[in-house]
Amino acid sequence: MAPTRFFNVAGSCNPSKHYMLPALPRLPDVNDMIKGEYYFVLHAPRQSGKTTCLIDLTERINSEGRYYAINCSLSSLQNIEETDLAMSSVVDQIDTALRNSGIVKLKNLAFSFNKEPYMNSPTIKVRTMLNDICLLLDRELVVFFDEADCLRENPLITFLTQIRDGYLYRYNSQETVFPRSMALVGTRNIRDYRHRVRPDDQSALLASPFNVITKSFSLANFSKEEIKSLYVQHTADTGQIFVDDAVERAWYWTEGQPWLVNALARNVIVDQFKGDYSRNVTANEIEIAVHDLISQNSAHFDSIANRLREPRVRRVIESVIVGAKSFPKGVSSDDAEYVVELGYIKPDSAAKQSYRPDNPIYNEVLARILSRNIQKSLPEDLANKWMDGTSIDMKGLLEAFQLYWRLNREAMTEDNQVETLVRASIDDALENYRVQQKTKKKNVVPNGITDEIAAKIANDITGLADEAFAHIVLFAFLQRVVNGGAEINREMAMGKTKCDICVIYKGLFYRLELKIKRNMNLKESCAQLYGYMDKCGSPAGWLVVFDMNFKKLWKDKVSWKEIDYMGKTIHLVGC
Repeated sequence: MAPTRFFNVAGSCNPSKHYMLPALPRLPDVNDMIKGEYYFVLHAPRQSGKTTCLIDLTERINSEGRYYAINCSLSSLQNIEETDLAMSSVVDQIDTALRNSGIVKLKNLAFSFNKEPYMNSPTIKVRTMLNDICLLLDRELVVFFDEADCLRENPLITFLTQIRDGYLYRYNSQETVFPRSMALVGTRNIRDYRHRVRPDDQSALLASPFNVITKSFSLANFSKEEIKSLYVQHTADTGQIFVDDAVERAWYWTEGQPWLVNALARNVIVDQFKGDYSRNVTANEIEIAVHDLISQNSAHFDSIANRLREPRVRRVIESVIVGAKSFPKGVSSDDAEYVVELGYIKPDSAAKQSYRPDNPIYNEVLARILSRNIQKSLPEDLANKWMDGTSIDMKGLLEAFQLYWRLNREAMTEDNQVETLVRASIDDALENYRVQQKTKKKNVVPNGITDEIAAKIANDITGLADEAFAHIVLFAFLQRVVNGGAEINREMAMGKTKCDICVIYKGLFYRLELKIKRNMNLKESCAQLYGYMDKCGSPAGWLVVFDMNFKKLWKDKVSWKEIDYMGKTIHLVGC
């Protein structure tokens, strides 16, 4: 069934050669949705195989001869805000889907179909055109609207209203027919579409035939077995073997994220081996590919960077970075679910509101993206300054960071527009809270927010941004210092009230734990850090504590203290 494209094994010499996985195991509910005449939502992160699945799913339905199917892309509607133009564009895209169909009946229908009558009133043109198409067909129709989340505000409401009306009245008479089944496909779940419309229009979303939780599902990441299956296909075709350790490392680094799985294999076979199939792929080549991938500014990672400019995405990621116990006021569970659906984070455990980056590569990429501008502003001579070829002078490094943080904190805040992001986050959070309160109870204060609530939300958001900013600056400082000479592993997870960093250099492990003073219990923090030190055999560790009380003098915040803890040394570094 619907395949997911795999890496190009021959580079530009043979662009048509791809390996594929059957999509049916990844989309087990699609057949039931169509048989049951359901309208449903398919959502998954970008570059996870959605469009390829739709193309082949459409072909499969048409080849079976029971229903007709068309796949209609709405990607061209990305920036159309005028409703009439947007609905005319939807009609054009439906017509294009018919013209591009491999089924003669559908293709001929497109060329003989007069769509002029539907280019008038925007409130009925899509519904009327779909109704008339269904009347002219001798089988029921299934429609997939790919990139449906490109629709925005008024066009989205007008589109969903017409689909709802067609859905409700499709069996009223022989003249009111409508597609048997329909899917909205994109990166968002239906409940998240409301962030693209005005609060007053959200009732249209609630009434949508798509707004049923059991009819909204997602493409899962590859399993370890599916990754191995892709590699085995390559072996069968070329004789080139992925050893078991290579599969294990690919799984470890990607956790099955399709684009990353493809990118690692492509890097090894095309970039490293230059198409030499006589060489086996080992764990070492996968590790090199991971390093190359993280170092590159790919379009995939640029899309993540663009999303991080959205205040609600950034707030969720910041909560994960600082290991917050819970989300601040104004950050809803829908916000967290939205970032999960984007594929950036995943639930970390059975505990409520516990999240971590989706995979180790994203763990590193998120930190690098957020610290990119700060790292660019750091002096070039920091690189390898405290590394002598055998060890790292961590005391000298962190004392330098203390001084840098003390001298530049306020200037960096202005240069990197953190305050602008904070203000945008507060505005977004206030609107989010207002919507939540409106759905919970009828009698609320004007706009749903008192001055006291607004102040609390502002304090929470500002505090979170400041805490995340402190972590990000240290990320950037460490990255500039090691500059490829050492490896930095970061463990970020919301709900753990900490962020762990391990710098690995010449076989030595330097364990750092980042804390915010107002959230810290010193005894628990020392116990946590000791556990990590003991695990990797490190005699010393560094507990970096940021004091975010801006009323305090710097001389009372910047400090260094050594603690003897169960035979190991913990350096308490105050910032």
